[in-house]
Amino acid sequence: MVMASASTWRGCCPPPLNPTTTKPNRKLKCNSSSSSLLSSAAAKSKSKPTRPNSSYLSSFPIQASSSQSQSQSQSQSGAGSDAVGPIPLSQQLSDFGDKCWRFLRPHTIRGTALGSLALVARALLENRHLINWWLTFKAFCGVIALICGNGYIVGINQIYDVGIDKVNKPYLPIAAGDLSMQSAWLLVLFFAVAGLSIVAWNFGSFITSLYCLGLFLGTIYSVPPFRLKRYPVAAFLIIATVRGFLLNFGVYYATRAALGLSFQWSSPVAFITCFVTMFALVIAITKDLPDVEGDRKFQISTLATKLGVRNIALLGTGLLLANYVVAISVAFYMPQAFRWRIMVPAHALLAFGLVFQAWILEQANYTKEAILQFYRFIWNLFYAEYLIFPLI
Repeated sequence: MVMASASTWRGCCPPPLNPTTTKPNRKLKCNSSSSSLLSSAAAKSKSKPTRPNSSYLSSFPIQASSSQSQSQSQSQSGAGSDAVGPIPLSQQLSDFGDKCWRFLRPHTIRGTALGSLALVARALLENRHLINWWLTFKAFCGVIALICGNGYIVGINQIYDVGIDKVNKPYLPIAAGDLSMQSAWLLVLFFAVAGLSIVAWNFGSFITSLYCLGLFLGTIYSVPPFRLKRYPVAAFLIIATVRGFLLNFGVYYATRAALGLSFQWSSPVAFITCFVTMFALVIAITKDLPDVEGDRKFQISTLATKLGVRNIALLGTGLLLANYVVAISVAFYMPQAFRWRIMVPAHALLAFGLVFQAWILEQANYTKEAILQFYRFIWNLFYAEYLIFPLI
């Protein structure tokens, strides 16, 4: 009972059992201890915050704090938008230029520009006495027209391949959502009209017909219901014809016509036309290597999806090696037409680089990164051939 009453007592000390027997010093001790306990309890009660009513906590204070945070965030965002302001016109033009450049596929632009400049340079070197400044301007117009034609072909391909590009090439402007479909159509129409106008104004009916043939082949390559890129043989022939024969023959023919000369094949021009046509065929074969995943998803039939990545890489390497062997043989067989001291070591070096890159691809077990590196190296070999062409 004593224990029970002591436990239920709300004071600091239990009540005395007999008031008459209580000692004064005991009482003082009790009062002293009780005061110390009271002070400590009071300190604890002050340090511990009072918990508000749950119904009150669940309604107004939280709503008020959330509304305050929302208003603060809105004010901050408003201040941020006011601070940023409208995008400057120069920045808008720069962004649009970047989108257009990616839309043009720069690696194809380099091949077209280098090819046309190399053929023009060769034709001028063969007829130095006929060179004048007007021809330089005309050659520049021709290069712009070829770039426009290239832009139309690669642009129309991106428009109709946007679903595949989201898997294979998500960095392209349409697939990435950076360029709208309407803007893409305006660009390809502008490229077609501008290129055709430049050619028709400067280079006559025959070159204009060849230019139209190139645009037509680029159209049926990508646009339904033809969409000949679905058929490997037709796709290879179109790419080899446009990038190989039409580019080299057309530029050389147009340059000689601008010089007032009739068309006549020279040994170096015949060589580069055959060499690059074979090279374009290899590009047509190997270009599908990085796109196997998307082509299989969208049921696009290519040699890479049918024969496998490794077999196509080996096939492309073998064809290019045969191309280099023929180039070296031609230099020895026709020393009067070619500078074999340049042609032989240059092509031998390029062939060695190709073999080394194929070995790297094999060691990397044909990963996607290694395949992309191999494909870029093939394009670099393509550029290199045009760079050494005026010197051979």
